[in-house]
Amino acid sequence: MQTREDEIAQAAARLVAEEGLDYAEAKRRALRDLGLGPRTALPDNERVEDAVREYLALFMADTQPLELAVLRAQALRWMERLAPFRPHLAGAVWRGTATRLSDIVLDLFCDDPKSLEIHLVNQALAYEAREAPGAGGRVVPQLSLHHVVREFNEEVGVHLRVHDLDALRGALKPDARGRSWRGDARALRALLADGGAANMTVP
Repeated sequence: MQTREDEIAQAAARLVAEEGLDYAEAKRRALRDLGLGPRTALPDNERVEDAVREYLALFMADTQPLELAVLRAQALRWMERLAPFRPHLAGAVWRGTATRLSDIVLDLFCDDPKSLEIHLVNQALAYEAREAPGAGGRVVPQLSLHHVVREFNEEVGVHLRVHDLDALRGALKPDARGRSWRGDARALRALLADGGAANMTVP
């Protein structure tokens, strides 16, 4: 029997897949679209992610795997470019639910966040500085760039979330199902070599 949270998750999943919204905004939009009040209990992100996977399998099975592979290859190039900052891929591109509308999210771990800005300036890369949610409800610096993906012939956002180096250990904890929330370049190469079939299980 479908619950209200299931209904919200399914509505949010469509918005994630079709419009590229993040989970938080998709859930808020789903409430409005369904005519529900702002205090309605929301599904957690894992339930929304399950609904996204179901939506992709039903409606985008012929295009999404290739789009995901393209984005993962682009992410790997950025990770190699930012290797001194211990990059870990996160978000939909890591979890396997990305489409061409998804942004690339990299979590970087370093002692001096300013060193990343210097690194980007030295490479003549324009970026926007903002803040993003971090672990434990904390806010972390985020540097956002735009990158043209030739295969899509359009721009994709690349968001660099900067964490303290000592946050790395906690960042590698798995979700309730044993799947990792992010992975380093070696783990991403394994996913690409496996055709995306690996399940991101933490060893």
